[in-house]
This record gives sequence, C-alpha cells and structure tokens, in this order.
Amino acid sequence: MNYNFRKAKMEELPFIWEILQKSIIRRGKEGSQQWQDGYPNQEVIKNDILTDAGYVLTGDGVIIGYSAVIFNDEPAYSRIDGRWLTNGDFVVVHRVAVAEEFLGQGLALKIFEFIENIALENKIFSVKVDTNFDNLAMLRVLEKSGYTYCGEVSMRGNARKAFEKPLSDKTQ
Repeated sequence: MNYNFRKAKMEELPFIWEILQKSIIRRGKEGSQQWQDGYPNQEVIKNDILTDAGYVLTGDGVIIGYSAVIFNDEPAYSRIDGRWLTNGDFVVVHRVAVAEEFLGQGLALKIFEFIENIALENKIFSVKVDTNFDNLAMLRVLEKSGYTYCGEVSMRGNARKAFEKPLSDKTQ
C-alpha cells in the first residue's frame, strides 16, 4: 500500500470524524476512560483543520488515519509532574486514530514516523505526546516507537502520562 501523510482538508471532516467516532467507541469498550467525556468532538477536529494542525494518513488515496500535529503549543506541558528530556522547540501529537478496518497493521507507528519526519523537516528535534494511563494500545505504540515516559500532565482536569522522543539531526 502507498502511504501518505498530509494536511487534512475541510471536506474530509466527515471521513475523519467517522474514524474518530469508532475510535472513541473502541476506547470505551476496552475499558479506557480516554475520550469518553465528549472530547474530541467535531468542533475540535474542525479547528485542527482550520489551524493546519489536522493531518490524515492515506493508503492508496483513502483516508485511514488521523492525527493533530501542533508546533510548540501545549500549555499543559509547561506544568509537568516530572521532567521533559529537552527544553527546546517541540511537536505535540494529539488525537491519533486509525480506521477500524486497518487496525493491527502498525499504522499508528507509521503516523508517528511521519510526524517525526515533519518535525525534522522543520528543524525541530523533539516530539511530545500524552495519553491516558489506561490507553494500552497507545502506550504500546509509544514504547515501540522509542518514546520515554517523563511524568504526568493534566489535560481537562485528568492526569495523563507524558512522553517525549528527542530526535537527532540527521543532517549533521
């Protein structure tokens, strides 16, 4: 399959939202509290797209995944119970979701690879992400992708596990 990771378009919102809705249901069935409070919702995704933070993973031109990619802007990350590995510029990853029919193919790992490349292309050498303590699927993805647990941050009043992956400048 030919994969591409690119900025989402507003007309793709229904397809993105369908992927996220199924992910929200799946999180609940797995016993996770993550995404069970009305977040994310369509307005959040619409804002991602309007601010150029929404990205889609496509396989042979079909949308099969989604993530928000945000540069240097996550206020909650300034108050970590723990310690980040780096203090410079960073890319934040939020709202990673893969279409139901493509689960188990390593596509979340692929999304993180694409995001790491976007960071490097922008001369940013750190990717930060948080997830719920009970989101076992994402915790496995972060472990497999080489992310380091740094402590806890508070998102919408809930403690979240925070991770970082420093990236090397391959051009040096």
